Amino acid sequence: MSIQAPPAAKASLEFPGSLVLAGAGKMGDALLRGWLARGLTGPQMVVFEPAPSPELQALTAAQAIRLNPAISDIQDAAVLVLAVKPQVMPDVLPQFQPLAVRGALVLSIAAGKPVSFLEQYFAGAPIVRAMPNTPAAIGLGMSVLFANSRVTPAKQDLAGGLLGAVGEVAWIADESLMDAVTAVSGSGPAYVFLLIEALAKAGEKAGLDSELSYLLARQTVSGAAALAAQPDHPAATLRENVTSPGGTTAAALEVLMRADGLQSLMDEAVLAATRRSRELAK
Repeated sequence: MSIQAPPAAKASLEFPGSLVLAGAGKMGDALLRGWLARGLTGPQMVVFEPAPSPELQALTAAQAIRLNPAISDIQDAAVLVLAVKPQVMPDVLPQFQPLAVRGALVLSIAAGKPVSFLEQYFAGAPIVRAMPNTPAAIGLGMSVLFANSRVTPAKQDLAGGLLGAVGEVAWIADESLMDAVTAVSGSGPAYVFLLIEALAKAGEKAGLDSELSYLLARQTVSGAAALAAQPDHPAATLRENVTSPGGTTAAALEVLMRADGLQSLMDEAVLAATRRSRELAK
């Protein structure tokens, strides 16, 4: 299935009611700060977090964000964002059912929980399932979204704008692709971090001291990623541009691009993560 990627909306968010965030861990906190940076004001926001950190308490107090109010006090919820851990959802979701009854869009970022699971708790509600990744914490995330049939174009735009506050957004029309999405972008940052570790260790084995080798590996990956992010710069073209025939890069790529090299390992890794995502969903 094709992935539909609407233009990234970077203007201030316009919101028709209260934004309710259930769960303010690492990803929930990243979203919260992204929304504030995009112009949402504290009085528009409600946060539920059973064990708020001192930092969260300070942020909510400074921004006049309602923290852990009574559900019955929320009469104008436009979106309920579920950022709680998947394993606690059966215990947590029932308390938020009244918000969906009042017409709120349900936006879940819980890994491995399909729309059919969410519909058990929010029957008849418009539901969007999303898979963001950890670079959202610095506004460079990648989020892929799937909507059930009750999500109107306006609510789709609303969900896309909320995730667009912390990075790029793409939509899929086939929810079964979410397992592969999880394997590529959800887990993908860990693969890149491992690449940095491996490149640094290889540099040490070639004679560099550990501090310098790590600096070189980290900055090289960061800089290369920034180049790849530029429009009209396919990764293959960028690779070819830095590969002189018979040069040092070509010698290294002969190793990395052989039949049992990087592509084979990456294929195996992504398939393993995809299988595990399907297992967890069951």
